[in-house]
Amino acid sequence: MMQETLTTHNPAVASTHATTMKAAVLAAPQSIKLEETALPEPKAGQVRIRLQGCGLCASNIPVWEGREWFSYPVAAGNPGHEGWGVVDAVGEGVDQVQPGDRVAALSYNAYAEYDVADADKVVKLPDSLQGKPFPGEPLGCSMNIFRRSDLQAGQTVAILGIGFLGALLIQLAKDAGARVIAVSQREFSLEVAKACGADEVIKMDDHYKIIEKVKELTNGNFCERVIECTGKEWPLNLAGELTAERGKLVIAGFHQDGMRQVNIQLWNWRGLDVINAHERDPKEYIKGIREAVAAVESGRMNPEKLYTHTYTLQEIAKAFEHLTSRPDGFVKALITY
Repeated sequence: MMQETLTTHNPAVASTHATTMKAAVLAAPQSIKLEETALPEPKAGQVRIRLQGCGLCASNIPVWEGREWFSYPVAAGNPGHEGWGVVDAVGEGVDQVQPGDRVAALSYNAYAEYDVADADKVVKLPDSLQGKPFPGEPLGCSMNIFRRSDLQAGQTVAILGIGFLGALLIQLAKDAGARVIAVSQREFSLEVAKACGADEVIKMDDHYKIIEKVKELTNGNFCERVIECTGKEWPLNLAGELTAERGKLVIAGFHQDGMRQVNIQLWNWRGLDVINAHERDPKEYIKGIREAVAAVESGRMNPEKLYTHTYTLQEIAKAFEHLTSRPDGFVKALITY
């Protein structure tokens, strides 16, 4: 039984809360367990969030599988960074949010019942999204990538890799008036692409057949915009082949496993703009999350049908296994508390 204590956050607000919480701890590669850990206290300028859920991100796969540059055990709750929940405590000087506000957070230990975040790294969620999951970081990431793509109505865009990100980008591109060609490996992902509005779908299997198919679909012009969402070398080079002269090749995939060899001669000859659409400034992440709130509210983006698998915190090991193996029907997993 957790010990209960009364903590006063400011003279007007008091709350009863636990002194410990459950958190997932990645003790070694492919070995994760729940532990009882100390409840974090918000410092000045911070808030504590009683988490309702956290998305599972493919960028977590390397630390799950193990790489020589990681050390274990990983901090409790890490690398969860797609959390949302309800503010239950605030530190000194915080007036942007208050206990009871439902928020999406940019925090980094969210595979746990609670996490803390800087007060300027949370986004209040409107009543219209009450009861709905909202993994803010990936939703905001899709908005930032879409903005960086500078996609215009009437253009043709090829999107390579239809997972959660690719599917959201299809929705945004169609809303913007673009023609979308989706290229992906799994038959199921191609069905997801169609459901999200893709005009054409192509199986990612044969390099030259794909190039010829896109050439045929675009009357030999290829695509004004190509967005690579896989994080793999071959699709990145394929993306270059599919980009029209003076087009924009947008790198949205997370390339975190070493060097890449790319066809610079082709990129140079076609005069491509190559855009690394990743952000590192937290202010840009928060900007994207705010835009995502508006996009989901308005219906421009509908992530709910992409949340295909839900697990409890106790089932997080199974969630990671499925994240890695991607069984048929898998798009996006959520851990809910």
